[in-house]
Amino acid sequence: MAYRFLKHTFLIASLGLIIIPSFAQVNRPNVLFIAVDDLRSELGHFENSSIITPNLDKLAAEGVSFTKHFVQVPTCGASRAAFLTGKRPSRTAELGNNIMQDEFSKKPEGEIPETFVHHLRRNGYYTIGLGKISHSADGFVYGYEEEVSDKKELPYSWDEFLFDAGKWGTGWNAFFGYADGENRQSMKKQVKPYEAGDVDDLGYPDGLTAQLAIKKLRELKDSSQPFFLGVGFFKPHLPFTAPKKYWDLYDEERLPLAKNPTIPKNVPRQSLLESGEFNGYQLGEEKAGLDRKLSDEYAHKIKHAYYAAASYSDAQIGLILDELKALELDQNTIVIVWGDHGWHLGEQQIWGKHTLFENALNSALIFKIPGSKVSKIDNSIVESVDIYPTLMELVGVEKPNNLDGESFASLLNSKNSQKGNVAYSYYHNGISMRTDRYRLTKYFREAEPTIELYDHQTDPLESINIAAENPELVANLMPILEEGNTGLYDKK
Repeated sequence: MAYRFLKHTFLIASLGLIIIPSFAQVNRPNVLFIAVDDLRSELGHFENSSIITPNLDKLAAEGVSFTKHFVQVPTCGASRAAFLTGKRPSRTAELGNNIMQDEFSKKPEGEIPETFVHHLRRNGYYTIGLGKISHSADGFVYGYEEEVSDKKELPYSWDEFLFDAGKWGTGWNAFFGYADGENRQSMKKQVKPYEAGDVDDLGYPDGLTAQLAIKKLRELKDSSQPFFLGVGFFKPHLPFTAPKKYWDLYDEERLPLAKNPTIPKNVPRQSLLESGEFNGYQLGEEKAGLDRKLSDEYAHKIKHAYYAAASYSDAQIGLILDELKALELDQNTIVIVWGDHGWHLGEQQIWGKHTLFENALNSALIFKIPGSKVSKIDNSIVESVDIYPTLMELVGVEKPNNLDGESFASLLNSKNSQKGNVAYSYYHNGISMRTDRYRLTKYFREAEPTIELYDHQTDPLESINIAAENPELVANLMPILEEGNTGLYDKK
């Protein structure tokens, strides 16, 4: 089997990254990028799916939807940092949600762009951000219960950054908001992890974000400068809140529950998750954990809530895409929809995201290229760090030399998939590698076993760790996994 070995190049002083080409002779495409928080790789156009996402399905029918897109880190801030920089984490600080607010926001502008958005801006793009693109809910650095600051999380990436906090007042209040204007912080966590609000789409923050994006597209219609518009939606991140009409799309009792609702065999607790974020919504009727499962009734309720929240975001995306088409901007605009990581909906007895299992690492990714005749659901393995070089190739901007990702632009113009790719992810003192058939994970810890192997041909649910009985296979795969060790862990 031919695998792709990703090389980890180092920063060199001779990178020519601030050369601005002449745009008088170049008609570069615009870019509409949409980030959806916690949107796992479960969409309506995928086989055996019960979720309702008609707008994403329509977009996929006009482009390429990836079933095997994997993030680098299964937590919001770190995943977005890797995606925005095209770099794998190489320090423990890069595994945390605060990497951008703690470091990016404080650095002086240097030769290396802080993000691919910054790189586009240096190369003639007008860049606008709305909502959660980096980790901050509104682009500024401040704590969940603090006043909004004027300190930008990404100081050099944006020409404009906008957010409408509505009745919630601040970005973080809106992020954790409920229909009455309260939020998780104001209610001291005495809230449920879900809500079916008796409101219209503007009754929750993502509806306001969609309207802001539509307004901005109208302003950009006649611009002679290519634009990058980034739009970040909150849902289906906890709390799973959405207008009641999206809940009404589903028959709760008929929703399928997880096919692997128990702890995998031959796996220690240290590889799993106690679902602490989910349990932090303290008025939830039941608590999840490795020592107790949710009842089927409550599991149905929470899955219903997640699906409703995802359908709500799908509807907002549809409004933006409809406006893009009405303005005829779709004829020269690349559209990308990206989920920042997955989420366990009861799989492996987990309700959350912070693991190195497939459900946490596999998220939605759709590309639509103007003028392309290719429409497919693609099973090639791609990674979030690959999006940076892919986008640069598509818009004709030379990429920096220090990226870890590799362009998959050729897949967007081909009806075929590509075998042999590898995806690397990092968390819990571990590295996980996904090949076409296997997931191999190595943990740097005392708790045994430290090696986990799952065969997706015979066990796509990752329910049995078969590393111990397959030492030769592990030995053959381990050198490929070590290619993904960026220095984050001791290689001994």
